[in-house]
Amino acid sequence: MRTSRLALCAVTTALAAALASGCGSGSEPVAPQSDSITLNTTEPANALIPGNTTDAGGSKILRTLFKGLVDYDPRTAAPRNAVAESIETTDSRVFTIALRHGWTFHDGSPVTARSFVDAWNHTAYGPNNQQGAGFLSVIEGFDRVQGAAPAARELSGLRVVDDHRFEVTLTQALPSFPTRLGYVAYAPLPAKFFTDRAGYEAHPVGNGPFEFVSHTRGSSIVVQRADNPTGLRKPVIRRAEFRFNKSLEGAYADVVANRLDFLEVLPGDALVGGRYKQELEGRHLVKTGSGLQSITFPLYDSRYADPRVRQALSMAVDRQAVVDRVFTGDRTPAGGLVPPTVRGAVPDQCGDLCRYRPEQARELFDSSGFQGPIEISSNIDTANEKWLTAVCASITEAVGRECRFVPVPTLGEFRRSIDGGQMSSIYRTGWVADYPSIENFLNPLYRTGGSSNTGRYSNPQVDALLARADGTAAEAEAAALYQQAERLILQDMPAIPLLTPGVQTGWSQRLRNVVVTPFRDLDLETVTIAADQPQAR
Repeated sequence: MRTSRLALCAVTTALAAALASGCGSGSEPVAPQSDSITLNTTEPANALIPGNTTDAGGSKILRTLFKGLVDYDPRTAAPRNAVAESIETTDSRVFTIALRHGWTFHDGSPVTARSFVDAWNHTAYGPNNQQGAGFLSVIEGFDRVQGAAPAARELSGLRVVDDHRFEVTLTQALPSFPTRLGYVAYAPLPAKFFTDRAGYEAHPVGNGPFEFVSHTRGSSIVVQRADNPTGLRKPVIRRAEFRFNKSLEGAYADVVANRLDFLEVLPGDALVGGRYKQELEGRHLVKTGSGLQSITFPLYDSRYADPRVRQALSMAVDRQAVVDRVFTGDRTPAGGLVPPTVRGAVPDQCGDLCRYRPEQARELFDSSGFQGPIEISSNIDTANEKWLTAVCASITEAVGRECRFVPVPTLGEFRRSIDGGQMSSIYRTGWVADYPSIENFLNPLYRTGGSSNTGRYSNPQVDALLARADGTAAEAEAAALYQQAERLILQDMPAIPLLTPGVQTGWSQRLRNVVVTPFRDLDLETVTIAADQPQAR
């Protein structure tokens, strides 16, 4: 969510042209082809470079184009070796990684140890301004490659042994390091990226089960089954088209009508009265998710420097009322920064600060002397307006100061403002686990300089606790330290945890063997298409 991941957006694919009659505007989208499927997602915010992609739409595409050293079981999220033949260590600080032989990129070039080392060095090097650089901060020498004029160009903790082995030395022992290696920021890059950057950006070259075909701006990205899926189970489907739809409601209508094959998240209107259960009978899934919806404060804006403002607004939100009014109970009020499905999560970590306490909220807010409007901003191409408007209504009623929702048309536009440090209002954020660990909900988001710490929160005590937890081998001891850090962060309230979304997906009558991963992806490596495909209606 990641990643981002950072905006917890629906995997929403655009229709090549949106429907008329309330499903967008333009020409009617065609039915999916017999050997390909269509999915809904958001358009990637940047070029498809693994180390520079933290938005949900871009990360989702990259997970089809690349395989890392590790990947995750599509049902349980348990890590397992992929490109790595072995990952060995005696002290959890120095790791020797051996690669499987014969793995290639889609252009036929070999995947070697240098493919990983060069990619990680590029991501970490400060002048390259890669969004995923923070994920490499655990490697020795990271501080020397940072800044506008770094002291070094390469991480001292990376050493190529031979074509199929490399060594990684971390700044300290980090038992969870192998688990992290399935995240896209750790993916390899082909030589083409370094010799022809413009060519790569126009036609990305990966090493995963699918290869890039085309990107039609504002419409879709198409991938197709790779000819040489070395070490992978060959997907049954030949093609997948990720569509960028401006209306989640329109995408839902297309799933109902079999014009779109898969929708990761259902719009609020479909949840009312359980309508989706009738309209998608036998082709929907509801399960507990591993994500969090929140609103974040741009702490580089002095108006939000007083923690009383942030704490008051948290207590001003009636989370349960928002869930009941907008989602008819199909969401869970958040009680902390870590979803309950993630190992290490503690129920009700936030305590009273995440409970609806309007009188205390108004008193605390008034004592802060806050000046200016209360505004919450979000992209609206993933159905955020209704529930955030309800959040604003709750704040207005509780503190007696008008709260306004400020819409941004697309996730890409929204992310550019967030990543550029240009937000003047509170803004929606969200996170879906990149890998199954409580650490993943804390380090990237709340550690000083974290890769997705867009609000620029910093607390030395929190940093120290996270560092201690990272270096603790015993899982229970590490979890206790992470939990202690979480409680400190919640007292500072740099972001207000609001809702834990469930996974509510729908698909067309064409699909069989549907597996939705804990990261809310449709598993494209196992999904199949029914022989008796219904006609679009």
